[in-house]
Parts: sequence; structure tokens; C-alpha cells
Amino acid sequence: MRKSSTNRGFPLKTREPLTSAEMGKLWATYMGNSMELCVLRYYLKHVDDEDIKNILQKSYDLSEEFSNRCAEILKADNHPVPFGFSDQDVNVEAPRLFGDEFYLHYLKYVAKAGLSIYGIAVPLVTRPDMREFFTHVLNSTVNLMTEINGLLEAKSFLVRPPQIPVPTRPDYARKQSYLSGFIGPIRPLHALEIAHLHDNLENNATSRTVLVGFSQVAQTQEARDYFLRGGEIAGKHYKIFSEILSKEHLPSPPILNHLVTESTISPFSDKLMIFHKLDMFSMRIRSYANSMAVSPRHDLAATYGRLMLEVGKYAEDGARIMIDAGGLEQPPQAADREALVSH
Repeated sequence: MRKSSTNRGFPLKTREPLTSAEMGKLWATYMGNSMELCVLRYYLKHVDDEDIKNILQKSYDLSEEFSNRCAEILKADNHPVPFGFSDQDVNVEAPRLFGDEFYLHYLKYVAKAGLSIYGIAVPLVTRPDMREFFTHVLNSTVNLMTEINGLLEAKSFLVRPPQIPVPTRPDYARKQSYLSGFIGPIRPLHALEIAHLHDNLENNATSRTVLVGFSQVAQTQEARDYFLRGGEIAGKHYKIFSEILSKEHLPSPPILNHLVTESTISPFSDKLMIFHKLDMFSMRIRSYANSMAVSPRHDLAATYGRLMLEVGKYAEDGARIMIDAGGLEQPPQAADREALVSH
């Protein structure tokens, strides 16, 4: 595997200590990319399509660059580097678990998660080197997403959000029924509501496929049950969002479960797979909250609120499993003043 350069001219030392925001975002960036290095290393071992292999390699190189850079910054500031994930968490010799097409949907799925982390980091970090680093990471991920969508389109795998009529003129909402969704006249979905429903359908379709694969190869019954439950949740949420669009005679992205092979030999540790879904379901909470914020129809807001609670409970249960197994790594924390006083 070729190595990508991590020396992009960013200064390694400044006088200012890292803020809590910088520490937290460096931790999250390192953990996510440490995990992705294991996943992508396995995918690269089992891919036939040269175009898809090239974008997998580019994704791998970026994850390697980002994680290495995070480690450099933390070490230069005398911070411990997170444990993350290692060769012990991946078996690249395990049989193929997913088809080539799935890799593109997966890359889009995790790139969205990266954009969420990095996009929020940019306005929060204050040190010049941190601003430059996260701006670079964000721009690199945006460029990667553009390439992923381009390749999805070239391979005829891209599903565009639904088309709606072009407005004849701008207009104002004139009745309180604009907000209703349970009783009385209910207005059609507007463009932002449709966009977020499509995005959530796409995410749930990909997530469910990951969970189908993980449930087949999980090494413990507890992990298998967790993934099966996650698959049921993702499938239920997909059905709910799909039915909302269907009522408006709008299409939904397809399910992708057929892209999972029949392998039952795990390429990943249970620790990595549970962390993966814990991480992605945590991102789902943010996605649903963003969707609620642009969906003034009461029925949509209520649906997102209800589904967020279910996702939150699932993520919490995953955290409990990892804590019991001694595998949940925690971000840097504020000082425990009560413990210090009672020491």
C-alpha cells in the first residue's frame, strides 16, 4: 500500500494550547479515520473494478493522511494519541463480504459523516494551524465526495433526488395549514423536506446493508443480536420515509441488501463493527435533527423526533456493550473537580 505524504507545510507547534473543541475534533477525526483505514484496507483486497479500486485507494490515502496528521499534532502538543484501531481489528484475507457497487455507496455514506465532523470543526477551532488543517480536511472530503458522485453516475448507480415542478413565481405561505400534517388540509412536501427525506432514505439503505453484512459475520451472539436489531431499525425507518414520499407519488432510492455476499467469516473485530455502527447511528441523530429543522410540517417533525429517540437508544446500547467489553475509548474530558477535592 503506497504511503501518502502528511507534510503539507502546516506548523507543528504554536504557543497556544489546544482548546477543548480542537482536542475533541482531533480525537473524532483520528478515531474515524483509524477505523476507516481498516475497512478500506479490506475493501482494497476484494475489488475487481479498476475505477472503484482507484477511488478506494484515494479514500485510503486521505484517511491515512488525516490520521497521521492528527497524531503529529497531538504528539507535538504533548497529548496522548488515541488507541484507535489496528491490524488486530481487520482480517484482509477473509472472503469478500460486499460487491463492488456497494463500495461506492459506502464511501458516500462515510464521506457524509466526515463532512459533518469537519464542517462543524472549521468555525469552532481557533489556532491557525487547526483552522488550516480542518479547512484542508473539509475541502479534501468535498472533492472526494464529488468524485464519488461522479463515479456513481458513470456506473449508472447514482439515484438523484426526485424532480418536482418548477415554480412559476416566488410566493408566501398564506395559511396556518402550511404547518399542519395530521388533520385538515395538508400541503405537498416542499423541496427541502424532499431533499432530506431522500438523504435519510439513502443513508438507511446503505446502513442496513452494512448491518446485514455485519450480522452474518459477528463473532459473538451479543454483537450479532445488536446488528440484527440495527438492521430492523434501519429497515423500519427506510419504510417510513419511503411511504411519505410515495404518498406524494415520488420515488425512493433502492435498497442494497443484494450487494452482500453469503460469507460468514468476519473481516473485522466485533469491537470495530460495533464502534462503526455506534458512530454512524450517532451521526444519524444529527441528520434527523437537521431534517427536522427544515421540515415545518408537524407530521414530519413528530416523525423525526420519534425516530431520533429510537436511534439514540440504539447508540446508547452499543456504547453499553463496548463499555462492558472494555473497548469504548473516551474523548478528552474536563477536570473532575469533585474527585480532585476529595482526593
